[in-house]
Amino acid sequence: MGWRRSGKRGGLGTVTGLLLRRVKATRAGAQGDDDYDVIVADGLVIARIFKSTPSPFVGTPWMWTLAYGDHQGRTPTHGYESTRQAAMQAFARSWYRET
Repeated sequence: MGWRRSGKRGGLGTVTGLLLRRVKATRAGAQGDDDYDVIVADGLVIARIFKSTPSPFVGTPWMWTLAYGDHQGRTPTHGYESTRQAAMQAFARSWYRET
């Protein structure tokens, strides 16, 4: 399972049908360059991965969270990791987990 990246400044990536797209700075709640939506191929946002400041856990600033409405039958629905790559992997494990 790997994330494909394209676009300017690494704004887009994929995990077997999932895309990582940098959030536009103008969106309410955007966390700057370290904020990404996880979308499916048809453009639906299913999750978010961002650098949380401050993080409730030392050494794990990257948060991933499922979008509201995509929580049914999935656990965990969010988590904190030390790097963006680790957050992407943790999200993918949760998303593809059998329900």
